[in-house]
Amino acid sequence: MGNRRRSVGRLVEHPSGRGLVAIPLALIIVITVVDVRSPADVHLGPLLVIAPTLTASLAGPLPTALVGVLAVAAQVVIAVLHGGLTTTNHVAQILALILLTALVVLVCHVRERRARELERARSVAETAQRVLLRPPAHRIGPLRTAWLYLAAEDDTRIGGDLFAVTRSAAASTRVIIGDVRGKGLAAIGEASVVLGAFREGAHRCATLPDLTAALEVSVCRDLDEVADTDDDPGEHFVTALVLDIPDDGTEAAMLNCGHPPPLLLRGREVTVLHARHPAPPLGMCGLPAASQVSDPFTFAAGDLLLLYTDGVIEARSPSGAFYPLAERLATFSASGPDALVRHIHDDLVRHVGAEPADDAALLVLERTAAHHLRLPHRAATRSGEDRRARTAGEPPARPGSAVPGGGADPARR
Repeated sequence: MGNRRRSVGRLVEHPSGRGLVAIPLALIIVITVVDVRSPADVHLGPLLVIAPTLTASLAGPLPTALVGVLAVAAQVVIAVLHGGLTTTNHVAQILALILLTALVVLVCHVRERRARELERARSVAETAQRVLLRPPAHRIGPLRTAWLYLAAEDDTRIGGDLFAVTRSAAASTRVIIGDVRGKGLAAIGEASVVLGAFREGAHRCATLPDLTAALEVSVCRDLDEVADTDDDPGEHFVTALVLDIPDDGTEAAMLNCGHPPPLLLRGREVTVLHARHPAPPLGMCGLPAASQVSDPFTFAAGDLLLLYTDGVIEARSPSGAFYPLAERLATFSASGPDALVRHIHDDLVRHVGAEPADDAALLVLERTAAHHLRLPHRAATRSGEDRRARTAGEPPARPGSAVPGGGADPARR
């Protein structure tokens, strides 16, 4: 993907080529010395045009112009030492070099201006992605998280895949991952509708069926306003997987709306969590309303839960084979969410031979043990309260106890 965006926080850096400007400068010196020492009927001066042309590929307009001036000066020196500056041949060579240098500088200037415009567009897209996705914190509630986002649109760095992690009003964490039909800029508006409805509903809806029902209402109401129906007049819908992970115990619940099933990793054992009560994708507004039922599963301390979009499992190798995510997952010796995401990304690129051509997203969740659940910002607040209490002559407040973790029952298949 050129230099595809792998996540909001990581950019691929490239070394500057300005140090290589010494190469065209050396060419000017070599060509000038060789031409001066050559017989009068040998003319190497026209080769000086290589210097500004090469500089344009290594640096900006100003260095290109400076090298061009040096090349013209070298051509003048050659003319003076080979028959005189006013000879027709040398005058023609000097004028041609000036003209070609000016054209090269102009092209270099246009290229740099377009590069700046593209970088501004990428910056805006990156900001939009941060506002839209709001990447989850590394730790939220009892969970550690890591994620990867690959956009099919190289220049925009944003696409139609979506995910979010937020706390509910109760002591639990709500998670969504989804995939808008289509990709690129046309799908951003549809993704924003789903994410906005999820963040609002995750706090006020008591159960997952209530939450998905609220998502369906919002999508059916607002999808037509943001969908690109001119270029894509077909059906518009969103596959989604919604989870509720309570802080206490080992039980969690999911409701799958036409999305690829999550994978539960416990040691080297991988379990595919197929939905026993699947629901249709969000936005299928013509279908009659049906009662939705969430599926419980066991998510114990130390388990890893992998959520993904179909851009991962539908990525093809050069021979046309799909990426076998579940099979490959069992071979990774990942020690946590970040390591697992790196393993999957590197293996996916090796399988395809390049970055995937479709939008792709990964979200890894790990339930931590009880002693990991103290939140730093709460500790800082407590410390401030203790200082104020000591100043007032009161005993310090007692630290809050950690939320207990659960056992390690096997996941329900």
